[in-house]
Amino acid sequence: MKLANERVAGRSAPVNKDLARLLSRLDELSVSPGFAQQRRIAFGRALQVYVELGNQSPLSPLREEVELADLLLYADFYPEDGQLTLIEQLRDVITEHIPEEERVWLDPLKHSYLDLVEVLARQPSSVRRTLRSIGNGRLYEIPAESLDLDAESGQVLFTRLVREPGDPESALAVLAGPLLVLSDRDARALYETTGEERREMEVVGGSFELGDWPEFAKRFGHLLLKNFARMRLAALLEAVSEIRFRTEAGAPYFYVMALYEHHEFTFIAGGMGELEGWLEEAPPRLAASTGSEKLRRFVQRAKTDTRADEVRARVTVTATELFLECDSQERLDAIKHRLAATFGYSLHFRGESVQPPTRQVTKDELSGTEPLKVVVTAEEDRALLKAFFETVYLEWADRESPALGGDTPRHVARTPAGRDRVAGLIDAMERCDFGLLRGDTAAFDHNTLRAHVGLC
Repeated sequence: MKLANERVAGRSAPVNKDLARLLSRLDELSVSPGFAQQRRIAFGRALQVYVELGNQSPLSPLREEVELADLLLYADFYPEDGQLTLIEQLRDVITEHIPEEERVWLDPLKHSYLDLVEVLARQPSSVRRTLRSIGNGRLYEIPAESLDLDAESGQVLFTRLVREPGDPESALAVLAGPLLVLSDRDARALYETTGEERREMEVVGGSFELGDWPEFAKRFGHLLLKNFARMRLAALLEAVSEIRFRTEAGAPYFYVMALYEHHEFTFIAGGMGELEGWLEEAPPRLAASTGSEKLRRFVQRAKTDTRADEVRARVTVTATELFLECDSQERLDAIKHRLAATFGYSLHFRGESVQPPTRQVTKDELSGTEPLKVVVTAEEDRALLKAFFETVYLEWADRESPALGGDTPRHVARTPAGRDRVAGLIDAMERCDFGLLRGDTAAFDHNTLRAHVGLC
C-alpha cells in the first residue's frame, strides 16, 4: 500500500444537489452545543488511530477519512447519552420544514453504510458504472460521471453508496462524496483484517452472528476507518524502513553499529578470518600511523541488481575493541548472533545504535514505487558517531573490562599503577578512533573519557 496521501488515494465525487443539501443540514445539527460531546466520541471512535497518537502521529487523517467519519456521525452513530441518531432527529424530531426533494433521501441515507466496492469493466457508451461489494457481492449502478473516465476495473473504492429514492432493492445508487481508491490487494487486506476483528468480537461476546455484511458495516463501519488508518501507518513505517542511506560516494551508509570489547586480539582477528562469508580487506591508512599491527578489517558482501558484490557489513578489530557496522538492524542481529556463537565470552558487548540519521522527507518522496535513496553527509556521519561513542565510552568507565582483569576502569585508576594501565587503554582507543577509520575526523574526544575516569 502506498502512503495514501491526497495525491495517491483521495477523491471527491460530485454529490446529488438535494442529497448535498440534506448532508449540510445534518452537519449543522452535528455541531450544535447539545451534540458537541457526542460528536467528539464519534470522531474519537472513527479516527481512533490518529487520536491516540496525538501530536506524535507521523500522519494526519486524509480529508476523505474525515468526510467518511462525518457520514458515520450523521447516519450510523448512536449517541451514548440516549439521543437518537442525527438522521433520526432530523426525520422524526426537527419541526423545521424540509423540502420533499431532500426528504426523499432520508431513508436511503439512513440505510446506507461504508463499503468496499470493486469497479467493474465499463460497458461501451453506458451512462452507468457497475460496482460490486466485496462484502456481499451486491451490484450497484452509479452515474458514470461520478468516476474519473480512467477509473480502472479492479480498483476498489472505500466509500459510501446511497441508493436512489424509490425501490430499496434497486441497484441504482449515488456516491455520497468522499472515496478512497485502493488496489484490490490492499482492499482485500482491509476487508480481511476487519473480518478478523468481527470474528474476535463474536467469540468474546458469546455471539456467533453479528448479522450479514450490510448490518455489520452499518454498526461497525468505524472499524473499517480504523483499520485503514492502521494500514496507512504501517505503509509509512515500511517505507521508512526501506530508505536506502548512501554515503556521498554512493556506497551503502552504515548507520547501524555495535561495539564490543575484548582482550584476545589474535583469537578474535584469526577467528574473523575463518568465518564463512567474510573477506579481509586492507586496513585503512590509519593502520600505519598507529604503530601497531593490531588492526584488521573484514567485510561481508552481497550482490545487488545495481552493484556487484556490494559491501553490506564491516568488522574492524583493534587491540581491545571490535566495531561492527552494517546497513540494517536485521543484518546486525544476525551478525551479533554469529559473533556470540563463534567467540562466546571472549567478546564483551558494549552497546549498539540502530537509529538512522535524522532527516525530513516528504510523504510524496516515500510514496514512490522505488525505495527512497538518502545521501548522508560527512557532517551527519560525524554527529551520529559522536552521539554513539559518547554513550558507550562514558558507560565503559564503570563496566568490567577484560583488559583490566574484569575490574572497572574507574576503580583501577585509583592507584598510580592502575592509572597507567587505564591511560594506556584509552591511548590505544584514541589511536584507532573509529571516526578516523570511517573518515578524516575523530568521532570522540578521548580527553572527556580521561576526565571521566579521573585521569585529568
